Amino acid sequence: MKRFHVHLHVDDLSQSIAFYSKLFAAEPARVEGDYAKWMLDDPAVNFAISTRGSQPGLDHLGIQTDNAEELAGLKARAEAADLALLDEGATSCCYARSEKHWVTDPQGIAWEHFHTLGNIPVFRERADATPTATACCAPNTRPATGPTVRGKPLGIAISTPATGGGSSSCC
Repeated sequence: MKRFHVHLHVDDLSQSIAFYSKLFAAEPARVEGDYAKWMLDDPAVNFAISTRGSQPGLDHLGIQTDNAEELAGLKARAEAADLALLDEGATSCCYARSEKHWVTDPQGIAWEHFHTLGNIPVFRERADATPTATACCAPNTRPATGPTVRGKPLGIAISTPATGGGSSSCC
């Protein structure tokens, strides 16, 4: 089964948790000091909010898969459609370890395709596996090399496969 994913940035986490808990008639599955997530079954959606953005609103959309085979199928469809694809592989973000890749739609909205492998106690871990509280969904301040497609409103730069380069953020 695949689950639709929406990630929003909010100004007031407590106020937003209260609102969405009433709207969904469910409490969040996970709450941290800067993040909350609902794993709803009807409709099947992974709905996340965080205070990590520079302004409130849509951060990105996505599809969460139950297994690696479903994720591989999404990746194959994106590659077959000649979409610019950023393959992050195994990464950690949003209090979870995941296997993921990103594509960007014609309007510049980033879509995350991911398979969650497990939970972690911090928002993100560095590549050397040392826990860190550094924001991974912060604006990309490093210049990208080569032509890029602007994806995530908060700065994910996705390079076209032919040019390489660029940089990424997660969540």
